Amino acid sequence: MISVTIGQAPPPRLDKALSRDVPADASLSRTRLARLIADGCVALNGAVVTDAKAKVSEGDVLDITVPVASESHIGPEPIPLDIVYEDDDLIVVDKPAGMVVHPAPGTPTGTLVNALLHHCGDTLSGVGGEKRPGVVHRIDKDTTGLLVVAKTDRAHHGLAAQFEAHSAERAYLAVVHGMPDTGDPRLRGTRGVSVEPGAVIRITTQLARHKTDRQKQAVLFNGGRHAVTRAKVLEGFGTPPALALVECRLETGRTHQIRVHMAHAGHGLVGDQTYGGRRKLSAKALSDAAREAVAGFPRQALHAAILGFEHPATGETLRFESPIPADMGRLLAQLRA
Repeated sequence: MISVTIGQAPPPRLDKALSRDVPADASLSRTRLARLIADGCVALNGAVVTDAKAKVSEGDVLDITVPVASESHIGPEPIPLDIVYEDDDLIVVDKPAGMVVHPAPGTPTGTLVNALLHHCGDTLSGVGGEKRPGVVHRIDKDTTGLLVVAKTDRAHHGLAAQFEAHSAERAYLAVVHGMPDTGDPRLRGTRGVSVEPGAVIRITTQLARHKTDRQKQAVLFNGGRHAVTRAKVLEGFGTPPALALVECRLETGRTHQIRVHMAHAGHGLVGDQTYGGRRKLSAKALSDAAREAVAGFPRQALHAAILGFEHPATGETLRFESPIPADMGRLLAQLRA
């Protein structure tokens, strides 16, 4: 049981006051606290209260009973995983192309979460009251690369706070159409695009679900969610350059953010059928083999290459790098040849 004494000038609502005053080492998010209140696990001055909007005053004592984590409704599956790092609090995985992160109506099995439930077994102490891995960020099914997943409430709470504050380091490698040029008047004239020192292209927009295609995201400048991507060209391919290898760094982490932002800037990702990443390439710019490699690339050419964050339990700075996956490596080899 956790006892909390409400401090001075508390917010008027129980859930907000509790969220403010609960000890940080309890690792209870506001969402988790709201669920505990609704489940009758919180007592106000000795009386159980289930109304999150109940009034509280300075000096009130709240007792929180945190139930033992229940078994997850998601089934464990013996799916091989590429584990980059693991300890009692978290696990870092290098995800392959084709794997969905979390079960959904269209993909109830075969996901990263199913695989982690099998791999972690009894080492999961519980996230949000359930014995399950805590997903704090996701990458698309056909994007490869690094993901960190929490094994405990403490880790989930700490990691989520870093991703929300945009303090985690996330860098992706993408092969895009065209050669993004910071001196290009068209690019500079694209709304939401600006140039920063070091030839860095900053793309700042709002993102929201597309009005007619709910599977897509759309760029907006009113409404939606704030999104910022920074892109820097690492290498160009072709004469004149028809494609480029770009490093994209996320300030925010919205659904499909890099894919949407690069398409908005006029440089869609190779292989990205959703956002128009298939274009006719000039025979003068690239060899037949290179053009065939691009045309046959089966997914968006995007890889989560770098992931860095502060360990939520120890405070240690962790940073991981993932090498280019084999399929993107073959693509780049053809382009360089």
